[in-house]
Amino acid sequence: MAHVLPDLPYAYDALEPYISKQIMELHHKKHHQTYVNALNAAEQAYAKASTPKERIALQSALKFNGGGHINHSLFWKNLAPSASEGKGNGGVLRDGPLKEAITKTFGSFDSFKKEFNATTAAIQGSGWGWLGYNPQTKVLEITTTPNQDPLLSHVPIIGVDIWEHAFYLQYLNVKADYLNAIWNVINFDEAEKRFLEAQSGAKL
Repeated sequence: MAHVLPDLPYAYDALEPYISKQIMELHHKKHHQTYVNALNAAEQAYAKASTPKERIALQSALKFNGGGHINHSLFWKNLAPSASEGKGNGGVLRDGPLKEAITKTFGSFDSFKKEFNATTAAIQGSGWGWLGYNPQTKVLEITTTPNQDPLLSHVPIIGVDIWEHAFYLQYLNVKADYLNAIWNVINFDEAEKRFLEAQSGAKL
């Protein structure tokens, strides 16, 4: 069954002023759609491949475009219109299990954001910053993946796209400004849902 581009759970301009309508339209309609199209093409080619060599040759395309589709599908859900703009619940970390776990692990919410931003900004080239749940140690950890690699070592709780297409038209080359702004539109309700599912061992 072919993969399809998921609809956004909000309008393209809903994350303004933190993420512009122009960026959201290009990011969703162009970039994510390209990953979906290329993943479908790679899977069709893989199904027709008759030799191990042909299948091996398709691995990078499957990983890159499959990761791009997985990561962006999570990313859209991890964003929400900002509460500070009176638009929604974005940026609000309510009292509850996720806030308790973040505070326990990182000392405070502000300390967590600083560490996350520093780790993610340090990615060389393109990639993703993650807050992940380690199923072995059962704790939250900040980690990164290069390019469009999906997070496989942890259950993804929050993912932030640090590819230039996610921010350049608005923030130019100043990653720090983009990373500071995005916390205003992070959907912590969705993140907490994923955290609780991770703790219960659900497959995400």
